[in-house]
Order: sequence, then structure tokens, then C-alpha cells
Amino acid sequence: MYQGNHLGEAISRASDGRRDALFLEHGITGERVSYGDFWAGAERMAAALLRAGLEPGDRVAVQADKTVAMLELYVGCVLAGGVFLPLNTAYTPAEIEYFLTDAAPRVFVCDPGKLEALTPIAETAGVTRVFTLAGDETGTLAQARDAEAPGLAAVPRSGDDLAAILYTSGTTGRSKGAMLTHRALASNSEALRDYWRFTDKDVLIHALPIFHTHGLFVATNVTLMAGGACLFLPGFDAAKIIELMPRATALMGVPTFYVRLLDQPELAQAAKGMRLFISGSAPLLAETHEKWREATGHAILERYGMTETNMNASNPYDGERRPGTVGFPLPGVELKVCNAETGAEVAQGDIGVIEVRGPNVFAGYWQMPEKTAEELRADGWFITGDLGKIDGDGYVHIVGRGKDLIISGGFNVYPKEVEEAIDDLPGVNESAVIGVPHPDFGEGVVAVVVPEPGAKLTAEGVLAGIADRLAKFKRPKRVLIIDALPRNTMGKVQKNLLREEYAGLLS
Repeated sequence: MYQGNHLGEAISRASDGRRDALFLEHGITGERVSYGDFWAGAERMAAALLRAGLEPGDRVAVQADKTVAMLELYVGCVLAGGVFLPLNTAYTPAEIEYFLTDAAPRVFVCDPGKLEALTPIAETAGVTRVFTLAGDETGTLAQARDAEAPGLAAVPRSGDDLAAILYTSGTTGRSKGAMLTHRALASNSEALRDYWRFTDKDVLIHALPIFHTHGLFVATNVTLMAGGACLFLPGFDAAKIIELMPRATALMGVPTFYVRLLDQPELAQAAKGMRLFISGSAPLLAETHEKWREATGHAILERYGMTETNMNASNPYDGERRPGTVGFPLPGVELKVCNAETGAEVAQGDIGVIEVRGPNVFAGYWQMPEKTAEELRADGWFITGDLGKIDGDGYVHIVGRGKDLIISGGFNVYPKEVEEAIDDLPGVNESAVIGVPHPDFGEGVVAVVVPEPGAKLTAEGVLAGIADRLAKFKRPKRVLIIDALPRNTMGKVQKNLLREEYAGLLS
């Protein structure tokens, strides 16, 4: 199906001729969606977008709850030749304003409850059509879809054409739009399907959000490419996942999922028939890995990916899934560890900056040629900024992250953005934002704040002052008021000392 549309053809091939096969069952409502119904809905979505004036390469931005209709919108956007731009549902209007202004989408989709606040922002950004889509699958977009007929011929798109833009923040605080091509998404999902042995017999518990790589381009695309089915949950619910496990074969999650599932007394029995547990988006503690093996008899398969590259490496399906590592580079992906200053490859076992190259790597940052040139070499190697090493057996270890990135509950938090929000508050002299170990989220955000002389700052006041500027997952879990930040002889704040001092704060 959808010949000439690179990604559309790739994700529809496995279900061609199997229109009656189950694609999705809603884990809460029990609604069952066949492949035939899903593709018909996606075709109608594509037709609605084209009727709204979408041209090839136009962006479609969406901030809406996880629904079947949103999955149809993603695939429909691909079929219509558009570029899908999903946005975190926690983003505030101030944050949405930046994304819409920068990406200049033709179409914007939001929750009906946010329409009044976001419509003026969208209009100022040049959006020509605003639709709504609610968590109960209603809204003007659903109405527009239902007014169209299925049977659309997909708009031709080559492997080099853009399929999506995902924003990933930089340490300067300005978010960067990673441009992902049809080939990047298709090749990576094909590699994962084969490496993880997904087939049309698999049933995936889909409890991840679909506004980033893990839930959208890994969980969804791999299921489609395998011709399998998924049990679709609007979010993480430990008890519900335990209930669904006897009917499933696989689960993809972030470390937080596994930490919380270990608290469920029925876990061992429920997991007996499962084939595979996959973890990513944040480091999985070796302790969690061992506890899971003891409780279920399964070894969690940990992998390594980024917004800019999708998945780069994975522990093996067959063979040792080694705790504390992310396994080996995926087929078709090259990975090396280099000296940060010279770019030269370091000796085996030495720590350096991880670089990757392959068809999975993004095409650059949207409207940021200088930043693209800094991080994406002319010969195709992407400088990830992650610090790592490769051991004598070839396993890749992630030992740290450059640029002080914090990953909390699977979401990226960049300290500079939080610091700028805090520093703008009255009475604040300066701040430093760090990540410290958190038993549930992997890392928790902590803000260390220095007040101006005579100012009466409180932790509660700082948190209240930034609430409207930052999504909840970016806000500090603790705010500490101190007299001065530690600095080196060059005047640079020594965040490593702060991390050491407050390492046990959230334990």
C-alpha cells in the first residue's frame, strides 16, 4: 500500500492483505480497532489535512492527549506528505508559542480546553488552520476526518524527505528541532523489529506517551512494521499493566515503569507468559535490573537512543543482557567513542564522547545550520554529547552526559532553561539546576538558588514563580536557598560539587 510514500509504504507492508487483523485494543474502554479500520481512519485524516491546505513539507503541530485519533493523525500526516510535530501535553502556552513560531506549521491541533488560550498564539505564528482533539476522541479534527472518505492515494515522499520534527532543548535554553526523514524512521524501526524479534504474533502493552521517539517511533512503528497488535493505555497504570500482561507478549517502558511494577504483588504470576521487557529513555539502575530478574525470571533489555537518532544500540535478544550497559550498536549503525577535543577515536575501555553514524541519524536542526554543523560532521557522524566507553566484550556503557542534561522519568530537562526562569524572578541573584538520584524517576531536578542581598526568598515562592513558565516535569522537586555557588578559578560554577553534596537529597 501507499507506493511512492517511503515511510507509509514501510509501515503498511506487514498488514497488507490482513485488513481484518487486530491492530489496537484500548486497554480502558475495550474498543478494538482492526488494521483496516486504522488505515481507513489515517486516510481520512490525510484527506482532512489536504483539504485544510496542507502542502508537501508543511508542518502539522499537535498538543493533544494520547488517543487512537492522534495515532491516525500521525500516520495521516505522513500519507499527506506533511511533517509531524508532536508536542508534550505538559507544555505551557508560553512554551507552545516558541515551537509554533519556530516551526511555522500550517496546521495546529490542540485540546478543546486550551483552544481559547492557544488560538491567538497560533494565529500570530502564522498557523492557517487550528483543529481540536480531545481525550475522548471528539473535536473538530475528528469531525473533519469523519467527513472524508477513505481510499486516499498517498502523496509521494522519498526517503530523504522529512517525516517529523521533534524538539530537543539545548543548554542555551533554546529548543532545537531535530529533522527526521522518512528513511531515518523506516530504517530504524525495521532494524528494531528484526533485532527484538517482533512478529505478527506479538501483542505490545503500549503505555508510553506518543509525543516523543519512544512511544511514537519505536512502540508504534515497530508494531505496525511487525503486523502485531497493541493494548493501548492512555498512560502508565501499574495495576492495569499487570492485568493486561497475561494477554500480551511485550512491554516497552522507562525505568520508572519497572520500579513501580516491582511493587505489584501479582507481578511474578502476570509476567510468566511475556516474551520481552524493554527499557529506555533513561538509565536503568543495575539494582532494578537484578530485582526484576529475581521477581519475574526475565532480564530487561536496555537500549540507547536519542531524539536526533532514534535507537543506536541495544542489549542482545539472545545472549547476555548486561546490567549497566546498553549493549551493542544496532545493525546498520556505527558507534565510536572519541576524544572531545580532538575528535580522534579513543582506546577501547577509555571514556570519551559517543558518536554515531547510520541511516537512523537526523538530517540536522530546523533552521539552525550553525548548530547542525557543530554536532553533525560532514561525513555523517553525529556527536551525541553523551560520555561513554566500550568494554572488551563490545558492550557500550553510558557513563555520563555532557552539557548537564537531566533525565527525569524519561523526559529530558535542560538546566539552562530552568535556571533562566528562576533567574528572572524578583530577588534572585543566580541559580544552578542539577539532577540528583531519585528512587522513582531516575533523576530529580534540584535548584540551588542564591538570593540578592536583603531579599527574602523561599522555596515555595520560587516554585510558584516559575509554575506558569515550565512544564511540571521540568520544575524542581526541591529548591535550596544558599549564600553562594561553588566556583573554580575561572569563575565557572562547579555543578559536580553540588551534585556530590546533594546526592542523597531525594533518596
